Amino acid sequence: MDTLSFLLAPFIASLILTGIHAYLGVHVVERGVIFVDLSLAQIAALGTTIAALYGIEPHSETAYWVSLAFTFIGAAIFSMIRGHRARIPQEAVIGICYAVASAAAILAMSKSVQETEHLKEMLVGNILTVSWREVAKTGILYSAIGLFHFIFRRKFLLISLDPEAAEAQGISTRFWDFLFYASFGFVVTSSVAIAGVLLVFCYLIVPSVGAMLYAENVGRRLAIGWTMGTLVSALGVYLSLKIDLPTGATIVCTFALVLIAMAAIRALLRKRSASDPVETRVPSRSVRDYSPAPRQ
Repeated sequence: MDTLSFLLAPFIASLILTGIHAYLGVHVVERGVIFVDLSLAQIAALGTTIAALYGIEPHSETAYWVSLAFTFIGAAIFSMIRGHRARIPQEAVIGICYAVASAAAILAMSKSVQETEHLKEMLVGNILTVSWREVAKTGILYSAIGLFHFIFRRKFLLISLDPEAAEAQGISTRFWDFLFYASFGFVVTSSVAIAGVLLVFCYLIVPSVGAMLYAENVGRRLAIGWTMGTLVSALGVYLSLKIDLPTGATIVCTFALVLIAMAAIRALLRKRSASDPVETRVPSRSVRDYSPAPRQ
Protein backbone atom coordinates (compact mmCIF):
# COMPACT_ATOMS: atom_id res chain seq x y z
CA MET A 1 0.00 0.00 0.00
CA ASP A 2 2.88 2.40 0.75
CA THR A 3 4.32 1.74 -2.70
CA LEU A 4 0.99 2.32 -4.43
CA SER A 5 0.45 5.51 -2.46
CA PHE A 6 3.91 6.74 -3.42
CA LEU A 7 3.35 5.97 -7.12
CA LEU A 8 -0.16 7.43 -7.32
CA ALA A 9 0.83 11.08 -7.86
CA PRO A 10 3.42 10.30 -10.59
CA PHE A 11 0.95 7.98 -12.30
CA ILE A 12 -1.84 10.58 -12.29
CA ALA A 13 0.64 13.15 -13.63
CA SER A 14 1.61 10.77 -16.43
CA LEU A 15 -2.08 10.27 -17.30
CA ILE A 16 -2.54 14.04 -17.56
CA LEU A 17 0.52 14.29 -19.80
CA THR A 18 -0.75 11.43 -21.94
CA GLY A 19 -4.18 12.98 -22.37
CA ILE A 20 -3.06 16.34 -23.76
CA HIS A 21 0.10 15.25 -25.58
CA ALA A 22 -1.51 12.34 -27.44
CA TYR A 23 -4.07 14.78 -28.84
CA LEU A 24 -1.48 17.41 -29.78
CA GLY A 25 0.64 14.65 -31.29
CA VAL A 26 -2.07 13.96 -33.88
CA HIS A 27 -1.78 17.56 -35.08
CA VAL A 28 2.02 17.51 -35.02
CA VAL A 29 2.26 14.30 -37.06
CA GLU A 30 -0.30 15.52 -39.60
CA ARG A 31 1.52 18.84 -39.97
CA GLY A 32 4.82 17.02 -40.50
CA VAL A 33 6.60 19.05 -37.81
CA ILE A 34 7.71 16.09 -35.72
CA PHE A 35 10.37 17.93 -33.76
CA VAL A 36 8.33 21.01 -32.87
CA ASP A 37 7.66 19.64 -29.39
CA LEU A 38 11.32 18.88 -28.83
CA SER A 39 12.27 22.35 -30.03
CA LEU A 40 9.65 24.15 -27.93
CA ALA A 41 10.58 22.03 -24.93
CA GLN A 42 14.24 22.97 -25.36
CA ILE A 43 13.30 26.64 -25.70
CA ALA A 44 11.26 26.38 -22.50
CA ALA A 45 14.22 24.73 -20.77
CA LEU A 46 16.44 27.55 -22.00
CA GLY A 47 14.11 30.04 -20.34
CA THR A 48 14.34 28.14 -17.06
CA THR A 49 18.13 27.99 -17.41
CA ILE A 50 18.38 31.76 -17.95
CA ALA A 51 16.17 32.33 -14.91
CA ALA A 52 18.35 30.03 -12.79
CA LEU A 53 21.46 31.86 -14.02
CA TYR A 54 20.09 35.05 -12.47
CA GLY A 55 19.46 33.36 -9.14
CA ILE A 56 15.80 32.47 -9.64
CA GLU A 57 14.65 29.12 -8.24
CA PRO A 58 14.05 26.82 -11.28
CA HIS A 59 10.72 25.54 -9.89
CA SER A 60 9.37 28.93 -8.86
CA GLU A 61 6.51 30.88 -10.44
CA THR A 62 8.94 33.49 -11.76
CA ALA A 63 11.01 30.87 -13.56
CA TYR A 64 7.81 29.43 -15.06
CA TRP A 65 6.77 32.78 -16.55
CA VAL A 66 10.27 33.40 -17.91
CA SER A 67 10.20 29.95 -19.52
CA LEU A 68 6.72 30.63 -20.92
CA ALA A 69 7.87 33.93 -22.43
CA PHE A 70 10.68 32.14 -24.25
CA THR A 71 8.20 29.53 -25.49
CA PHE A 72 5.85 32.21 -26.85
CA ILE A 73 8.74 33.64 -28.86
CA GLY A 74 9.30 30.21 -30.39
CA ALA A 75 5.56 29.86 -31.07
CA ALA A 76 5.52 33.20 -32.90
CA ILE A 77 8.49 32.17 -35.04
CA PHE A 78 6.95 28.80 -35.98
CA SER A 79 3.59 30.35 -36.87
CA MET A 80 5.22 32.94 -39.15
CA ILE A 81 7.00 30.40 -41.34
CA ARG A 82 4.06 28.02 -41.87
CA GLY A 83 2.64 27.70 -45.37
CA HIS A 84 2.96 25.73 -48.59
CA ARG A 85 4.47 28.78 -50.29
CA ALA A 86 7.27 29.23 -47.75
CA ARG A 87 10.72 29.08 -49.29
CA ILE A 88 12.30 27.63 -46.15
CA PRO A 89 10.80 24.35 -44.82
CA GLN A 90 9.25 24.77 -41.40
CA GLU A 91 11.04 21.69 -40.09
CA ALA A 92 14.40 23.28 -40.97
CA VAL A 93 13.62 26.35 -38.86
CA ILE A 94 12.39 24.11 -36.03
CA GLY A 95 15.66 22.17 -36.13
CA ILE A 96 17.71 25.35 -36.10
CA CYS A 97 15.76 26.69 -33.12
CA TYR A 98 16.34 23.43 -31.25
CA ALA A 99 20.09 23.49 -31.93
CA VAL A 100 20.45 27.16 -30.95
CA ALA A 101 18.35 26.73 -27.79
CA SER A 102 20.42 23.68 -26.78
CA ALA A 103 23.72 25.48 -27.38
CA ALA A 104 22.52 28.59 -25.54
CA ALA A 105 21.42 26.46 -22.57
CA ILE A 106 24.85 24.81 -22.44
CA LEU A 107 26.56 28.20 -22.58
CA ALA A 108 24.34 29.50 -19.80
CA MET A 109 24.93 26.42 -17.65
CA SER A 110 28.68 26.73 -18.11
CA LYS A 111 28.48 29.71 -15.73
CA SER A 112 26.66 27.69 -13.09
CA VAL A 113 28.23 25.47 -10.45
CA GLN A 114 25.35 22.99 -10.78
CA GLU A 115 25.39 22.59 -14.55
CA THR A 116 25.51 18.77 -14.58
CA GLU A 117 22.52 18.29 -12.30
CA HIS A 118 20.51 20.96 -14.09
CA LEU A 119 21.26 19.40 -17.50
CA LYS A 120 20.11 15.99 -16.27
CA GLU A 121 16.90 17.39 -14.79
CA MET A 122 16.25 19.41 -17.95
CA LEU A 123 16.52 16.31 -20.16
CA VAL A 124 14.79 13.58 -18.15
CA GLY A 125 13.03 15.47 -15.35
CA ASN A 126 11.97 13.70 -12.17
CA ILE A 127 8.29 12.86 -12.45
CA LEU A 128 8.58 10.45 -9.51
CA THR A 129 8.85 13.40 -7.09
CA VAL A 130 5.91 15.37 -8.47
CA SER A 131 3.66 16.81 -5.76
CA TRP A 132 -0.12 16.68 -5.60
CA ARG A 133 -0.16 20.49 -5.86
CA GLU A 134 1.70 20.30 -9.18
CA VAL A 135 -0.62 17.55 -10.38
CA ALA A 136 -3.73 19.61 -9.54
CA LYS A 137 -2.36 22.79 -11.10
CA THR A 138 -1.28 20.99 -14.27
CA GLY A 139 -4.61 19.18 -14.53
CA ILE A 140 -6.56 22.45 -14.34
CA LEU A 141 -4.34 24.15 -16.92
CA TYR A 142 -4.50 21.24 -19.37
CA SER A 143 -8.27 20.95 -18.94
CA ALA A 144 -8.62 24.62 -19.93
CA ILE A 145 -6.38 24.11 -22.96
CA GLY A 146 -8.26 20.95 -23.90
CA LEU A 147 -11.57 22.85 -23.71
CA PHE A 148 -10.13 25.59 -25.91
CA HIS A 149 -9.07 23.05 -28.53
CA PHE A 150 -12.42 21.28 -28.32
CA ILE A 151 -14.36 24.50 -28.96
CA PHE A 152 -12.23 25.35 -32.01
CA ARG A 153 -11.47 21.77 -33.02
CA ARG A 154 -12.79 22.15 -36.57
CA LYS A 155 -10.45 25.03 -37.38
CA PHE A 156 -7.43 23.36 -35.77
CA LEU A 157 -8.08 20.03 -37.51
CA LEU A 158 -8.71 21.65 -40.89
CA ILE A 159 -5.49 23.67 -40.69
CA SER A 160 -3.53 20.57 -39.68
CA LEU A 161 -5.11 18.21 -42.23
CA ASP A 162 -5.72 20.53 -45.18
CA PRO A 163 -4.22 24.05 -44.85
CA GLU A 164 -5.01 24.89 -48.48
CA ALA A 165 -8.72 24.26 -47.87
CA ALA A 166 -8.53 26.36 -44.70
CA GLU A 167 -7.09 29.28 -46.64
CA ALA A 168 -9.74 28.84 -49.33
CA GLN A 169 -12.40 29.24 -46.62
CA GLY A 170 -10.84 32.51 -45.48
CA ILE A 171 -9.29 31.13 -42.29
CA SER A 172 -6.12 32.96 -41.25
CA THR A 173 -3.67 30.07 -40.95
CA ARG A 174 -0.97 32.22 -39.35
CA PHE A 175 -3.31 33.52 -36.66
CA TRP A 176 -4.67 30.08 -35.80
CA ASP A 177 -1.18 28.59 -36.04
CA PHE A 178 -0.03 31.09 -33.44
CA LEU A 179 -2.95 30.15 -31.18
CA PHE A 180 -2.07 26.48 -31.66
CA TYR A 181 1.61 26.94 -30.87
CA ALA A 182 0.87 29.35 -28.00
CA SER A 183 -1.45 26.83 -26.34
CA PHE A 184 1.16 24.21 -27.16
CA GLY A 185 3.69 26.42 -25.37
CA PHE A 186 1.61 26.43 -22.18
CA VAL A 187 1.54 22.63 -22.27
CA VAL A 188 5.23 22.20 -23.04
CA THR A 189 6.39 24.70 -20.40
CA SER A 190 4.45 22.92 -17.68
CA SER A 191 5.34 19.44 -18.91
CA VAL A 192 9.09 20.09 -19.10
CA ALA A 193 9.08 21.28 -15.49
CA ILE A 194 7.55 17.95 -14.47
CA ALA A 195 8.93 15.37 -16.88
CA GLY A 196 11.89 16.84 -18.80
CA VAL A 197 12.49 17.38 -22.51
CA LEU A 198 12.87 13.75 -23.64
CA LEU A 199 9.83 12.36 -21.87
CA VAL A 200 7.65 15.22 -23.11
CA PHE A 201 8.75 14.46 -26.67
CA CYS A 202 7.90 10.78 -26.23
CA TYR A 203 4.44 11.54 -24.83
CA LEU A 204 3.74 13.70 -27.87
CA ILE A 205 5.08 11.55 -30.71
CA VAL A 206 5.22 7.86 -29.72
CA PRO A 207 1.49 7.29 -28.92
CA SER A 208 0.51 9.03 -32.17
CA VAL A 209 2.97 7.00 -34.23
CA GLY A 210 1.84 3.78 -32.56
CA ALA A 211 -1.79 4.65 -33.24
CA MET A 212 -1.05 5.37 -36.90
CA LEU A 213 0.02 1.75 -37.30
CA TYR A 214 -3.52 0.56 -36.62
CA ALA A 215 -5.92 3.41 -37.44
CA GLU A 216 -6.55 6.18 -39.94
CA ASN A 217 -9.50 7.82 -38.21
CA VAL A 218 -8.54 10.60 -35.77
CA GLY A 219 -10.91 9.33 -33.07
CA ARG A 220 -9.50 5.80 -33.17
CA ARG A 221 -5.95 7.11 -33.19
CA LEU A 222 -6.68 9.13 -30.07
CA ALA A 223 -8.19 6.09 -28.34
CA ILE A 224 -5.16 3.93 -29.17
CA GLY A 225 -2.73 6.69 -28.22
CA TRP A 226 -4.39 7.31 -24.86
CA THR A 227 -4.49 3.58 -24.09
CA MET A 228 -0.85 3.11 -25.05
CA GLY A 229 0.27 6.14 -23.03
CA THR A 230 -1.63 4.99 -19.95
CA LEU A 231 -0.26 1.44 -19.99
CA VAL A 232 3.32 2.51 -20.76
CA SER A 233 3.23 5.17 -18.04
CA ALA A 234 2.07 2.69 -15.42
CA LEU A 235 4.68 0.13 -16.48
CA GLY A 236 7.49 2.68 -16.70
CA VAL A 237 6.80 4.21 -13.28
CA TYR A 238 6.58 0.76 -11.70
CA LEU A 239 9.80 -0.50 -13.30
CA SER A 240 11.72 2.63 -12.36
CA LEU A 241 10.83 2.10 -8.71
CA LYS A 242 11.48 -1.64 -8.68
CA ILE A 243 14.79 -1.52 -10.57
CA ASP A 244 15.83 1.81 -9.01
CA LEU A 245 16.27 3.69 -12.29
CA PRO A 246 15.54 7.30 -13.30
CA THR A 247 11.80 7.45 -13.94
CA GLY A 248 11.82 9.68 -17.02
CA ALA A 249 14.47 7.66 -18.84
CA THR A 250 12.73 4.40 -17.90
CA ILE A 251 9.40 5.56 -19.36
CA VAL A 252 11.14 6.75 -22.55
CA CYS A 253 12.80 3.35 -23.07
CA THR A 254 9.52 1.57 -22.23
CA PHE A 255 7.79 3.65 -24.90
CA ALA A 256 10.43 2.56 -27.42
CA LEU A 257 10.08 -1.14 -26.57
CA VAL A 258 6.28 -1.03 -26.75
CA LEU A 259 6.38 0.80 -30.09
CA ILE A 260 8.75 -1.83 -31.50
CA ALA A 261 6.40 -4.56 -30.28
CA MET A 262 3.40 -2.82 -31.87
CA ALA A 263 5.24 -2.47 -35.17
CA ALA A 264 6.26 -6.13 -35.10
CA ILE A 265 2.68 -7.24 -34.39
CA ARG A 266 1.42 -5.02 -37.19
CA ALA A 267 3.92 -6.56 -39.61
CA LEU A 268 2.84 -10.07 -38.62
CA LEU A 269 -0.82 -9.21 -39.08
CA ARG A 270 -0.15 -7.75 -42.53
CA LYS A 271 1.86 -10.81 -43.52
CA ARG A 272 -0.86 -13.15 -42.30
CA SER A 273 -3.55 -11.12 -44.08
CA ALA A 274 -1.58 -11.16 -47.34
CA SER A 275 -1.16 -14.93 -47.20
CA ASP A 276 -4.79 -15.67 -46.26
CA PRO A 277 -6.53 -17.24 -49.31
CA VAL A 278 -9.90 -15.94 -48.09
CA GLU A 279 -8.78 -12.41 -48.85
CA THR A 280 -8.54 -13.22 -52.56
CA ARG A 281 -12.27 -14.10 -52.69
CA VAL A 282 -13.60 -10.76 -51.45
CA PRO A 283 -16.20 -9.45 -53.94
CA SER A 284 -14.98 -6.55 -56.02
CA ARG A 285 -16.30 -3.09 -55.21
CA SER A 286 -16.18 0.25 -56.86
CA VAL A 287 -13.51 2.82 -56.07
CA ARG A 288 -16.15 4.92 -54.33
CA ASP A 289 -16.60 2.23 -51.65
CA TYR A 290 -12.98 2.64 -50.60
CA SER A 291 -12.85 6.41 -50.80
CA PRO A 292 -12.44 8.17 -47.44
CA ALA A 293 -15.31 10.20 -46.11
CA PRO A 294 -15.11 13.88 -47.04
CA ARG A 295 -13.54 16.13 -44.41
CA GLN A 296 -15.87 18.33 -42.50
